[in-house]
Amino acid sequence: MIYVIATVNVAEGKRDAFLEIFRRVVPSVLAEKGCLEYGPAVDCPTGIPVQVLERNNTVTIMEKWESPEALKAHLTTPHMLAYRKEVKEIVTGMKVEVLKPA
Repeated sequence: MIYVIATVNVAEGKRDAFLEIFRRVVPSVLAEKGCLEYGPAVDCPTGIPVQVLERNNTVTIMEKWESPEALKAHLTTPHMLAYRKEVKEIVTGMKVEVLKPA
């Protein structure tokens, strides 16, 4: 099993538009072979001193996959190719972390 944390930065004021597009692809991703968990998250202010300040133009995608091979297959599915085209003008940057249980 692997975890993926994808941090997506979007254009100023476009987070809701990004989330609307993203949520449409979630059911297709969840139906993929090897997908155990897939969903968006946004910062939740808590006042905890070490917490990163709220990022209003960032969406974090939390994923869990059976294997790296399942993740690689996910990246080439027709629905993900279409999704990337649709958000191309909204996304300004992205960072992906792939982790395994320790």
